[in-house]
Amino acid sequence: MSQPLLSLRGISKSYGPIKANQEIDLDVADRSIHAILGENGAGKSTLMKLIYGVEQPDEGNVLWQGETLALASPAEARRRGIGMVFQHFSLFETLTVVENIQLVMPGRKADLVERIRALGQDFGLEVDPLAHVHALSVGERQRVEIIRCLMTDPKLLILDEPTSVLPPQLVDKLFDTLRRLRDGGVSILFISHKLEEIRAICDRATILRAGRVTGNIDPREHDAHDLARMMIGRDMPEPMPAEPMAGGAKQLEIDRLSHTPDDPFAVTLSDISLTVRAGEILGIAGVSGNGQSELAALISGETRLARSEAGRVRMMGENVGALDPAARRERGFAFVPEDRLGRGAVPEMSLVLNGLLTAHPLKLVRRGLVDRAQATAFANACIRDYDVRTPGPEAEAGSLSGGNLQKFIVGREIMLAPKLLFVAQPTWGVDIGAASAIRRRLVALRNAGMAILVISEELEELFELADTIQVLYHGRLSPPLVKRDTKVEEIGRYMIGARPEKAIA
Repeated sequence: MSQPLLSLRGISKSYGPIKANQEIDLDVADRSIHAILGENGAGKSTLMKLIYGVEQPDEGNVLWQGETLALASPAEARRRGIGMVFQHFSLFETLTVVENIQLVMPGRKADLVERIRALGQDFGLEVDPLAHVHALSVGERQRVEIIRCLMTDPKLLILDEPTSVLPPQLVDKLFDTLRRLRDGGVSILFISHKLEEIRAICDRATILRAGRVTGNIDPREHDAHDLARMMIGRDMPEPMPAEPMAGGAKQLEIDRLSHTPDDPFAVTLSDISLTVRAGEILGIAGVSGNGQSELAALISGETRLARSEAGRVRMMGENVGALDPAARRERGFAFVPEDRLGRGAVPEMSLVLNGLLTAHPLKLVRRGLVDRAQATAFANACIRDYDVRTPGPEAEAGSLSGGNLQKFIVGREIMLAPKLLFVAQPTWGVDIGAASAIRRRLVALRNAGMAILVISEELEELFELADTIQVLYHGRLSPPLVKRDTKVEEIGRYMIGARPEKAIA
């Protein structure tokens, strides 16, 4: 057996009382695609940071091509041939795409622009090289991270959820590219919560649970159900059935809305119409960067309609186009943004204080003063009911794994008992067990009569959750498609701008 490209021996890492990694042994073979599987909080992100030089282990050794390696920084890891795409991105928002890439890639700007465009086209990861990062959606930022790694010609490429921004038609293209990279001498560490992807692309899989390795397997020899059980240590519950509902009250109506953002890099919305009724889940599909962020801002109230712009936004029967986010929330609206850190939560603040951000009307503030006991009780209830893995309510939001923070934010908004709930990317970066729990909760709320709007790039998720699906492409929304009468391929054609094979009413 040939010498592994990367070996870990007895790697341990703790943060205070939290043992993130415990005596990890791992071998990544040359020319292989190796999966790391585990629940949120299992230690995957910490392990990747140790390999990439962001953190240093408390115990154990890292061996690179058989030699002991001590990485003091990501820059040193890149020089050694290790590239990584983080779950939370490491981009400077005030710089353009090409300027961010220039920080790690020497060369003339014009040459880099051409390389970015060529790689984007090859990988199905198109992004404007001259756009400022602050104007990009979460999905577009992930594309930039992937392209930036590929431009360094790595020997080991660490990818965290690389397909979450792609429509089904482009996933196979990306996988073909990853196989070509593998066959050309690049090893890939692949983190994904899509277990069928693991089975399709990976040669080996290491399973982590509570910071320890619990298995090393060939994922092609197991079905997705087996992989899920090995990850979470129990059988997965069946999806909750959506009960038939009579036509409920219209809780959200958008009628022939058009909007041109001030940002020249943003997407213009044209003639948008949709309706969400009580007891219904409407899903919005589409490749990231087609106007999802702009539409979300108009619905949440972060962007308000100008008098000169066409269309209207109504919530619970009232025109809210000119109202701010707080006024919309007062009318029974709740919102989970796609960006967890920065918009959904303040990283440096505790979970108690992050709960206050939107839940303060629930008698958590009295006469202008925070009721500390009530605020702590609210945070504890959210932690308990949504299985948030954290040392406690005083933990900073930024110290949680991405999936656990997502569970807290989703739980916080659901606990407000809104009439209309808007969730953008509800399970992005969330493990299969937690994703199943969040989806079951949303369907239960729908069955109880709540109106729910979901924007998601996960078609599997939308087909599990939604009653009706619309597709956003270049700022235009498709007609509503009834899920039970619609196939994934039809949604996929709308997502890439192709006309469907038949008209859909």
